[in-house]
Amino acid sequence: MPRKPPTDRPAKPRARILLVDDHPLVRERLAEIINREPDLTVCGEAEDRHEAVAAIPSRRPDLVIVDLTLKTSDGLELVKDIHARWPKVQMLVVSMHDESLYAERAIRAGALGYITKQEATRKILVAIRRVLGGDIYLNEKTACHIISRLTSRDPSVGTTPQELLSDRELRVFDLTGSGLNTAEIAGRLHIAVKTVETYRARIKEKLKLKDSSELLRLAISWSQRH
Repeated sequence: MPRKPPTDRPAKPRARILLVDDHPLVRERLAEIINREPDLTVCGEAEDRHEAVAAIPSRRPDLVIVDLTLKTSDGLELVKDIHARWPKVQMLVVSMHDESLYAERAIRAGALGYITKQEATRKILVAIRRVLGGDIYLNEKTACHIISRLTSRDPSVGTTPQELLSDRELRVFDLTGSGLNTAEIAGRLHIAVKTVETYRARIKEKLKLKDSSELLRLAISWSQRH
């Protein structure tokens, strides 16, 4: 009697995930949720851009989860860097920042998804699998906001003043609202002090602000709300 072929198929390799966040407790919590899943595994962790870029060639992640606010670098710039250097690596942004302002920027930078840390505990696995499948993950409210703005004939519809700023201008605006001075912002972003001053001048022009004091007040007020 001929022997039946074995029915057991080799297990599908787990999708490999690299966590990039400057808070150890956040990385620990995400790793705990992800590693419980039979099809997912955390292959490495990093707290800033330098560690993340160094880890990708050796850890070979399928997906990188990136926070926008890192210890010594800018998460949005990291997303752009990874997308340019490793275009096959998928990315999901998990952040405290307002998704109505940052989600579209993250998608333009090369990420396939954006989820807030408040939502992440409940929906992170849904977001991860959506992005690993090559689809975009956004919550319904954010997706509707982006679609309505992109499809409107009036470019001002749904646009806040801060959406007029470029990614780097918005980062300077955000750091200004966090209380950093020009030299500290230059050090955080690894750019010249004069470059920061140029960004601030552009911000004042775009937001129609009279002087640096008005810029500081608006930045602090905006930072407290976001």
